[in-house]
Amino acid sequence: MLFEASAEALKKLALDQRFVGGRIAVVGVLHTWARDLSYHPHVHYIIPGGGLSADNRWLPSGKKFFVPVKALSTIFKAKFRDGLIKLGLLDSVDEKVWAKAWVVHSKPVGTGEAALRYLAPYVYRVALSNNRIEDVGESSVTFHYRMSDTGISRRMTLHPMEFIRRFLQHVLPDSFHKVRYYGLLSPSNRKTFRLLQTVLTTGSSLESILRPSEPAKPSGAQHPDAILCTHCGTQLRLIKTIRRAFTRGPP
Repeated sequence: MLFEASAEALKKLALDQRFVGGRIAVVGVLHTWARDLSYHPHVHYIIPGGGLSADNRWLPSGKKFFVPVKALSTIFKAKFRDGLIKLGLLDSVDEKVWAKAWVVHSKPVGTGEAALRYLAPYVYRVALSNNRIEDVGESSVTFHYRMSDTGISRRMTLHPMEFIRRFLQHVLPDSFHKVRYYGLLSPSNRKTFRLLQTVLTTGSSLESILRPSEPAKPSGAQHPDAILCTHCGTQLRLIKTIRRAFTRGPP
């Protein structure tokens, strides 16, 4: 529900013509722990700077602005609350939560490569690596962690049972996923996303790619919307589409 509420809030606000004005591509990674092993579930998203309009045009967003975070926080809170109501879990949450301001953080990350390197380890990483454990005794376990705000290294000593409890609360239950895809990156939009990649790489229009290809002309003239090889500049011609042997790709 954390994934769904936040992703739906992002997609809703991005459709607004004042901001992006189109469908966006969203990939999210679930992160449940703070550095001291406390329970802190949140989702990191990486989103390309732009969206696809209703008439299949790519609409780039501002270089330093995507959507207003205050409005996004309000929509996210409302959708999360609606989700709790549908599941019959609203009464299990302190009412003071809904009077508080929810915080969504958003910032530009350039090409996204550094952000991907930061998030990739969380896909398979556990909450605590062995090299952070300094001492294990019959009555205590000591490990070190770094404060996220100051960067200062600190030590924490816990009773073994409390240490195990903190660690195991970050083991996801069956059928839960750490990574989810929404919008143009969802499995149902895979074909559109691949076409969009071609458009952004070659500079062709999406409409020219979606139109049925015309038979090759005997002359050497190139169609103005032709897709060209990025190495030699020769016009590319679709021979055959090779489909997957399975409906879904491997993990």
